[in-house]
Amino acid sequence: MRALVAAGANPNALERDRYDIVTIAAVANDVATLKIALELGCSAKNITSRYDGTALIAAAHLGHAEVVRTLIKAGAPLDHVNNLGWTALIESIVLGDGGRRHTETLIALVEAGANVNLADRNGQTPLTLARRRGHGEMMKLLERAGAR
Repeated sequence: MRALVAAGANPNALERDRYDIVTIAAVANDVATLKIALELGCSAKNITSRYDGTALIAAAHLGHAEVVRTLIKAGAPLDHVNNLGWTALIESIVLGDGGRRHTETLIALVEAGANVNLADRNGQTPLTLARRRGHGEMMKLLERAGAR
């Protein structure tokens, strides 16, 4: 990556499925590659994939908490809404299993200031979504953060 960027490659280029280096590293849970990519000028703010999402949304979906923290530190947009109507916070709930990895991801997002009351396109709040899925720890976390 360093050699390609030094030779003039665009560090924010998208491949044919509209993924960038940051999103690919995020999905792979590859923190080391992610950090190098960010150092080389890759952006944590890029809109990627057929879902018009971000690397943060992809990482939250998979419960990659350390990647989520790294992306937050790099300025990833916390409340970006993809074309499914979901944010990273919502994806950590809806596509997560309610276990430790997804709960840690949710904690990172809440502590960073993600909007705990931003509803999906059906008007379902994160708290409602967590309740419907029986994610008790997530529900408690959201309630402590002021979710309605």
